[in-house]
Amino acid sequence: MELTFGVKDIVDIVLVAILLYQAFKLMKDTGVANIFLGIMAFVVFWFLVTRVFKMELLGAILNRVIGVSAIGLIVIFQNEIRRFFSRIGSRKNWKFWLRLQKLLKIKSKEPELTFPIMRVVLACRNLSRTKTGALLVIQRHDSLQQYIDSGDVINAEINTRLIENIFFKNSPLHDGAMIIDEEKIVAAGTILPVSQNPDIPKYLGLRHRAALGISERTDAIVIIISEETGTISLAMGGKLTLNITPEQLERLLSPELEV
Repeated sequence: MELTFGVKDIVDIVLVAILLYQAFKLMKDTGVANIFLGIMAFVVFWFLVTRVFKMELLGAILNRVIGVSAIGLIVIFQNEIRRFFSRIGSRKNWKFWLRLQKLLKIKSKEPELTFPIMRVVLACRNLSRTKTGALLVIQRHDSLQQYIDSGDVINAEINTRLIENIFFKNSPLHDGAMIIDEEKIVAAGTILPVSQNPDIPKYLGLRHRAALGISERTDAIVIIISEETGTISLAMGGKLTLNITPEQLERLLSPELEV
């Protein structure tokens, strides 16, 4: 039997390699890379048993395990799967088409909203100067309703003074996180999931771990003000950028929040 290896096979291998790399990268960001590698080792073992060595009895057992495990993996990796598809549909990945739409002057019927970045940056600068701890979550495409429900709904206009007052040390809402969308401050005093990533530096506190946690599960952008040092940090896509200035914060936010 003659084996043929053509262009289609090369494309097939490249696509599988890209898919596996992206999956591993996503798992690494959320701290479950070891689980992913274990699953891949099991899949390779299953392939060798059933396809290469053709062990019928062991292959039949492994086939049953694979069939049942598929449902379990969806439950275990539901956050990672949600984030994977969120990345695919993210507006950031479709910037070319959005720019093309602007060039062709295809306008939406709805008015275009501009996020007031400077109001948020000024609030963060003032909070940093007074070493007032804060956690600001800027919602993008992924819904944050379950986290909004854990706090107090505000639905107020995005305002520098209001942000500062909510995180004032004597405020009852200063310990939780504030959630902001394109138009308003939605809620404050919300509870966020804490990241379980073992690579997080030990000196980082609960605010930074919560910021990473929500950025691992959603496409939200999170700003952290340290109560101990007053430094500003940014969490996005499961990655943390530490010790940035207000000017750097503005530069990092601008490309992410532009239409």
